[in-house]
Amino acid sequence: MSVTIKDIARICKVSEGTVDRALNDRPGISKKTKEYILNVAKELNYTPNHLAQGLAKGRSMTLGVILFDVRNPYFAQLMNAIEVKARELGYVVFPIFTHHDPQNERKALEHFKTRQVDGIITFSVQSGHEFEKELLDLNIPIVTIGNRISGGWTYVGINERESMKDAVKHVVSQGYEEIIYICPPLARRGEVNLYTLEERLAGCREGLSEMGKKEPLIIMDSDYIKAISQIDLESQPKKAIVCPADIYALEVLNHFKKNKIRVPEQVGLMGFDDIDALKYISPRLCSVRYPVSEIGITAVSRLLEEIDGNHNKHLNVLLLQHQIVTGESL
Repeated sequence: MSVTIKDIARICKVSEGTVDRALNDRPGISKKTKEYILNVAKELNYTPNHLAQGLAKGRSMTLGVILFDVRNPYFAQLMNAIEVKARELGYVVFPIFTHHDPQNERKALEHFKTRQVDGIITFSVQSGHEFEKELLDLNIPIVTIGNRISGGWTYVGINERESMKDAVKHVVSQGYEEIIYICPPLARRGEVNLYTLEERLAGCREGLSEMGKKEPLIIMDSDYIKAISQIDLESQPKKAIVCPADIYALEVLNHFKKNKIRVPEQVGLMGFDDIDALKYISPRLCSVRYPVSEIGITAVSRLLEEIDGNHNKHLNVLLLQHQIVTGESL
């Protein structure tokens, strides 16, 4: 049978309120009494009953998380960071994956409303006035990551445009004159929320313009490997392929290895996200470090603040720092 606050109070011969103050680091208790209570709780292997605490506050102690999928290691890392932080704070996380389908996202939101989650973290595939009205009608605190919806919702991420601008400038600084930009999802512009990818493309164009280079060749084909195969990569000027996600860059690198095209000797290659798997890849892929774990942790912390009623509408855009990872592919 689990140990309760009542048990600790009886053993320590103090009130349950005093035990609560000690366990939750609240004022109104002497240091000596607090240390004694904490030692007793430790000896008894006391574990806080977060569910009971949540019910007392009118909460379910659950959070909903909406992501695309976990085939991209980036999302797996993000989901792990969110779950670990939420669990540390006494919350259970329910993830739902949209697979880039707006209808799946709507079903997920309705499901979370039914389950009465305390808050939602979403990497949305939707935007617009009608969708925002749906979110408001949920009456649930929401924090957005990745694809920004609007200024009405807290957003945690990086400066997507500046990060890709920095990446492209780094590529050009290594002597590359022509950029081939691979991003298949851009073919769905106007259908779904592509804020992150559109900002990265804008950053690529701005970076090249500022460096005095021509517009990138943009490949949006779903079979981008076939499209690359039809380009003479060894002809002048010197070329580099830039991808707004490491998963595309890794597919390209795999294709090059199969066809004995040497990176970076014959063509340069730049990814984005700096996923954990890159440490096992040779040559080490140049990338942009997206602080995925920090973003997950920050999103959870901020969401809990909003659940507690501490929404700061004047500080609802939290941008973390990106970093160029030089690697060996340029």
